[in-house]
Amino acid sequence: MSKTLKLAAIALAASLPCNAAFAAWTLNMTTGVTELSRDIHGLHMMVLWICVAIAVAVFGAMIYSLVKFRHSQGAVAAQFDHSTKVEVVWTIIPIAILVFMAVPAAETLVKIEDTRNSDLTVKVTGYQWKWHYDYMDQGVNFYSTLARTSNEARQLHSGIDPNTVDNYLLEVDHPLVVPAGKKVRILLTAADVIHAWWVPQFGMKKDAIPGYINQLWFKADTPGTYRGQCAELCGRDHAFMPVVVEVKSEEDFNNWIRTQQQNAQPVSQVASVQGAANTTLAKAE
Repeated sequence: MSKTLKLAAIALAASLPCNAAFAAWTLNMTTGVTELSRDIHGLHMMVLWICVAIAVAVFGAMIYSLVKFRHSQGAVAAQFDHSTKVEVVWTIIPIAILVFMAVPAAETLVKIEDTRNSDLTVKVTGYQWKWHYDYMDQGVNFYSTLARTSNEARQLHSGIDPNTVDNYLLEVDHPLVVPAGKKVRILLTAADVIHAWWVPQFGMKKDAIPGYINQLWFKADTPGTYRGQCAELCGRDHAFMPVVVEVKSEEDFNNWIRTQQQNAQPVSQVASVQGAANTTLAKAE
């Protein structure tokens, strides 16, 4: 092997990711854990295999023609101008294929936008650089910000190795909690600039736009913790406002809601405390 080839082989090997990186790779769209993500994956696979079949047919015919009717074999070019029948056929077939793909695609798009009959509604507001979750019918709301461990590790000259932090930049102090097997409607907006709420395993991503309400929904069947991020460049700390969703069983979710409601200080009590504080301050003056 020449010196040039050896150098090329070394450069290629160095450019390839290690085995650990390969373990996280996937060559296809993932299925996800929600009803919509599975529908989208099924639609993707259908279109993919249609495209593969078309590619095999077209390139197969082209390669066969190039080999079978090459000049060295004595092939003579045809002398006709056009064939009306062939033109009709190659017009009808693509139209039929497009219609065949368009019908399930339209059904999936309609389903994605159908937020009716939801079991839980959560208003999500994006801020620089955190999320605010408001359970509309349960009286529970809170902010969700980057976890302290990740925030400390990301600081310049912190001396903390990010590899030692679990879920680095993908952990929050207060995750969104939802019940498994229930249709959750998200009302999405922003208070300052455009953000985007994105959880890959849910198959859903939409922009949070100031002064505008976007809607999306998901129904996760498998309890667990699912992580995402803001997917719209929104400022200096855009990379530090992750989305974390905990999917619990219905019983665990109901217990969590009750705990949050009990821990929430009533508005009247807050007003009373504030009034007493103001009175004390006035007397002190």
